[in-house]
Order: sequence, then structure tokens, then C-alpha cells
Amino acid sequence: MQKRTFGAVLALTALAAVLSVPAGAQPASSVPRLPDGTPDLQGVWDFRTLTPLQRPEDAAAELTAEEAAEVEAAAVQAAVEADRPSEVRTEPLPAGGDVGAYNNFWFDRGAGVVDDRRTSLIVDPPDGRVPEARPDADRQGPGPGAAARPVRFRVGGIGSDGPEDRGIAERCLLGFNTGPPIVPGGYNQNIQIFQTADHVVILNEMVHDSRIVPLDGRAPLPDDLRQWLGSSRGRWEGDTLVVETTNFTSNTASFNPSVVQSIGSGETLHLVERFSRIDADTLLYEYTVDDPATFTRPFTVALPMKRGSEMFEYACHEGNYGMQNLLSGARAEELAESGQQ
Repeated sequence: MQKRTFGAVLALTALAAVLSVPAGAQPASSVPRLPDGTPDLQGVWDFRTLTPLQRPEDAAAELTAEEAAEVEAAAVQAAVEADRPSEVRTEPLPAGGDVGAYNNFWFDRGAGVVDDRRTSLIVDPPDGRVPEARPDADRQGPGPGAAARPVRFRVGGIGSDGPEDRGIAERCLLGFNTGPPIVPGGYNQNIQIFQTADHVVILNEMVHDSRIVPLDGRAPLPDDLRQWLGSSRGRWEGDTLVVETTNFTSNTASFNPSVVQSIGSGETLHLVERFSRIDADTLLYEYTVDDPATFTRPFTVALPMKRGSEMFEYACHEGNYGMQNLLSGARAEELAESGQQ
């Protein structure tokens, strides 16, 4: 299939009726601006949503108002049910037993769908789905024997011989919803943007990673210098901040459709993100994943972020007893199976 250019993909996106906020919804004169005249993108922005990344295969492109209300009501009910114990325990759980995960209090999945009620965050291709991966593209998921190192998915693992067998987020290397690019999920779904005339900083609440994006036209890093968050360079196109990122490491995926999946290697990813201030309370975040070594075509996501309040430091490594307990538990099981104490 012929690869589309970024311009073609973004043009399709701009023309698509499914964009969450129409381009130009706010007059340019009313966009908050910094002294240098550029739009003010600063602040905390919340990207949680009940709208899925991919459109369910049997769904229409857009929900009716009644259907959206049903989705939101079902989410509230699911939260209530998740915190309702299925049984009353009077004895402590046995050592080594299944103690479960977080209860629903700790999750923050969002309370509503996107404003235009579309059924996927993906806006191109028109079916709202991640394009088909190439036959030789690396795919990973959790479970023994499911993948080899490096583990590129975020949560889960392929074994317990060492921390290298665990997902990137479990190792506190990158958050499970931070990207780049950002895919909503879980909790701590906020970014904070800081802005000067020649730099923009994008701070993720999850694992408190910061991307420092130069706007001064400097060249990208050399191809042999790779980073977990890639090498980002920004520019203004009208009132939209465009950030192009390359130089990702092979330790990350080209794309993570979910926290337990990865497709391809980051070393072949070319990511273009677009940040547009729509109104006082909305920042439109769009991105295009272009990796011809992994996918048969580029694809574009449009995710409206809402004005947030504050962020809290997520110090993942501090008190991360989960990794220590997981590995020490595996060693204890091995000793028990060998008959040693």
C-alpha cells in the first residue's frame, strides 16, 4: 500500500467530521497568548475519557446522546460494583495467595465520552482502528514464553527471572499511559505544560517524566543516539504547536494499543504530535504514528484534554516493593519446588 504523507493524513483528519472540536471553533483573537504572541498552552490538562482508543467492530462512528448517557451511567455502576466485595472474609488471606489488585478507589477512568460522542479516539483511518501490522512486525503480550527481551509492553511480564522480564511500567521506567504518544488509561491521567519563547516542557504525572522540546530549529540528535522518550523538536504552524519525535530506543514499542500489548520497535517510529488551544478549558492533542516498518499505513488520534487542577508527584521507585516481592516470591517458589528450605 502506498504510504501517505503526514500532510495527507493531517488533511484528512482536519476534514473528518469526527474531530472532537472543529478547527477554528474559537476566534484566533480570543486564544490566550504569551507576550511573544504564541498561544498559551500552559497548565494542567486531564486526558481521561471513556471513549476507547479503537472503535468496537460493531459500533457506529458516533454515539447518540442517549447512548452516550448509557455509557456514562454504566461506568458509574461498574465503579460501584467493583468496590462491592463478592464475599466477606473473616480470616486473613493465606501466604502466597491471590491478594488481588487495587480496588476501584485508585482508578480514574473518566466519567464521560468525548464531547462529539465519537466511538474511537482514532480518527484516521475512518474505521477507527489501529491499521494492520506488517507480518514481520514484532508483537508482544504478557505471559510465559509470549515474548523475548526487551519487554516492550507496559504492564505484565514474560517471567520472573529478573526485572528485565517485567513490563516497562512495572520497572518504573515509563508510565503506562504516558507514551509518547499518550493513550489514556488507569489513573494519574494528567500532563502539565510549561512554555517559553524557545522551549516547551511536557510533564507527565505518571512517573513524572518531562520532555523538553526545543523550538529554536536545532537539528535532531544523531541517529545512533537513542532515548526512552525519543528526541523531540517543535515548531509553530499558525496557532498549533507541532512536535516531531524520532530517535526512540529499541527498548520501547512503536505503539502500545494497551498497557499489555506492544507492536513493533520504537527505533523505527516517527511521531508527530499537534497541540491546539481550543478554548479556555480544552487543549486538543492530536498525533500521527508513522512507522512503515511496523504498520501498513500511518494513523491519527485526536484526544481532547480538559483543564485540570493540580498534579502530584508519582515517585514510582520510592517504596516500589512490588518488584522486590515479585522476584523474591519467585525465588521462594523455586526453593519450595526443589525441596529446599
